[in-house]
Amino acid sequence: MTDTPEQAAAGAGGQNELEALRARLDEAEARAAAAKDAQLRAAADLENTRRRLERDASNNLKYAAEKLLGELLAVADSLELGLRAAEVAEGPARAMGEGMQLTYRQLMSVLEKNGVKQIDPQGQPFNPDFHQAMSMVPSAEVPANHVLNVMQKGYRLHERLLRPAMVVVARAPD
Repeated sequence: MTDTPEQAAAGAGGQNELEALRARLDEAEARAAAAKDAQLRAAADLENTRRRLERDASNNLKYAAEKLLGELLAVADSLELGLRAAEVAEGPARAMGEGMQLTYRQLMSVLEKNGVKQIDPQGQPFNPDFHQAMSMVPSAEVPANHVLNVMQKGYRLHERLLRPAMVVVARAPD
């Protein structure tokens, strides 16, 4: 049996309509995949931003007092100098030195409670990350590239360097 021209046209139209529907379905699936990909990227960006903000907030709390603690280091240095002078003193000056020692210990305790650690590298290998070399002196007693003398102690606040230790570094004798 042969199809009439009307039936043939309807069959061809149905085929075209089916192809058009398939094309629209493919297009909708592609848009859905793109939207899902965009949603996943947005969620990842949001998570990264949340982590960065948490890390920043934690660091801000951890290092909030950095400036104040750094300024207190000059007070610690002055007390250390006074204590050295009081070691050779006699009479009332000696008693004042003992009071200064208590004050110094109290200041160091406050600094330690706030995450400040002293860097006293006497005899240790020179480390440019924590030490500032003021000069090099030949020495037979201390190995080359080791700290011979500490001119000023250094300090760290948690992992961050507040002030490097000022040191004299030994070098091999001539």
